Amino acid sequence: MRKYILLIISIIVLSCATPSFAFWMWTPETNKWVNPKYAVKDTPQEQLEFSTTYYDQKDYKKALQELEKLIKFYPKAKEAPIAQKYIGLCYEAMDKSYRAFQEYQKVVEKYPFSDLAPDVVERQYKIGEKMLQNPGKSQFVTTLTGGEYDVIDVFRTVIKNAPYGPYAAVSQYKIGLYLSEKKMYQESRDEFEKVVNDYPESEWVKPAEYQMALVDAARSSSAQYDQKVTQAATEEFEEFVKNYPDAELSAKAKSEIAVLNDKEAENNFVVAKFYVKHKKYTAAKIYYTTIIEEFPNSPWAPKALEQLRILDKLEKKEK
Repeated sequence: MRKYILLIISIIVLSCATPSFAFWMWTPETNKWVNPKYAVKDTPQEQLEFSTTYYDQKDYKKALQELEKLIKFYPKAKEAPIAQKYIGLCYEAMDKSYRAFQEYQKVVEKYPFSDLAPDVVERQYKIGEKMLQNPGKSQFVTTLTGGEYDVIDVFRTVIKNAPYGPYAAVSQYKIGLYLSEKKMYQESRDEFEKVVNDYPESEWVKPAEYQMALVDAARSSSAQYDQKVTQAATEEFEEFVKNYPDAELSAKAKSEIAVLNDKEAENNFVVAKFYVKHKKYTAAKIYYTTIIEEFPNSPWAPKALEQLRILDKLEKKEK
């Protein structure tokens, strides 16, 4: 009876133990039990090929597991930076753009002598562009502190990684463009100015100069306030047209000048009306005359001319 009891207990123990040991294999080479789940191939090349097979099959989670094994067990192998790049590719394919950007950055920081850097920086730049085109997927927190999905962080990193590379000037320009869209005009202008100062030979200087004028035009106040910014924006547009007479943007610049001139003419008209109200007709005439002489094509010019005639009649009556 005792034999039967022991036999039953043995069967129960073995049946319970089977699932536990099913994940482990005895390897004569190492003389150890190995769990295949955590096993790595004999060479980094084999491990890379094994990992990328999953990537090609679009099984990105499995590919990530195998790529991370390679980096863990073969951190100094020449395949390690390639594996790190593939990790970025996996996250990008999974539509986790910012995480992909971070993983690509590890290639630059952990493997500074790798020849993968130019390709990685290009991919980072394209992630930044994607974030600009899909603002719903990015969370702008602050320019200074940044956020988990801060597009500015991406472009600044591209510049830091390759300050004289092909994507540096355009990244600087895109920072200015992004801030302009957020109506952070002074910050935007500062970034465009960096394009002009830091990359004077770049093709992005021309659009940066145009954007600087455009930003100042956006900052210009309404007619009731000081028009210094408006005048500065007008001068910038005029300088742009002078420097790039045949540029496609010059036609737009001329349109912007017309708008700014109308705004400044309106401001003069408001000031003149103020002086008329206080019966300071001589001062009012100066402002009306300025509109007619300096902004003859403005819709405010004929209005100013009409007001001058009215003033003449008022002065005659008062005499």
